[in-house]
Amino acid sequence: MNKLFMALFLLLTGCVGIPENVKPVENFKLENYLGKWYEIARLDHSFERGLSRVTADYSLRDDGGLKVINRGYSVKENKWKEAEGKAYFVRGSDQGYLKVSFFGPFYGSYIVFELDHENYQYSLVSGPDKSYFWILARTPQINENIKNVLIAKAAALGFDTSKLIHVNND
Repeated sequence: MNKLFMALFLLLTGCVGIPENVKPVENFKLENYLGKWYEIARLDHSFERGLSRVTADYSLRDDGGLKVINRGYSVKENKWKEAEGKAYFVRGSDQGYLKVSFFGPFYGSYIVFELDHENYQYSLVSGPDKSYFWILARTPQINENIKNVLIAKAAALGFDTSKLIHVNND
């Protein structure tokens, strides 16, 4: 398993809280969320530093949870990095509030707090605090107007969007 991706969840160890003013989406439909998502933008952390073409792929596990595969390309090392994890709903499956683990029994928050409920084409995701933030989309690029609206929403909730890394998905 990739050390960079494991570091993410070591930092989140045992932390499945929700940041202030962040509310998981309601009426979450897991079957619509499954599949591949592309990282459009993120706040920087060492576990993803230098990675481009970052994706997350979600599928069902036999135990009712989710299988999570995170993948990104390191230009510096000229290779793909991948980590497999598991996720479970913290409350009901109709809320975008999950706990995710890539390392043993340690879990971190995965909170979907904005979502295209109609087509599931974009989402905003937070970790246990506001230093963890991602914009995800079903395609490698997203409409600039939609992206700007999502960034404004995150900024209004207190995320430091001035430090966003816009991921190279070419």
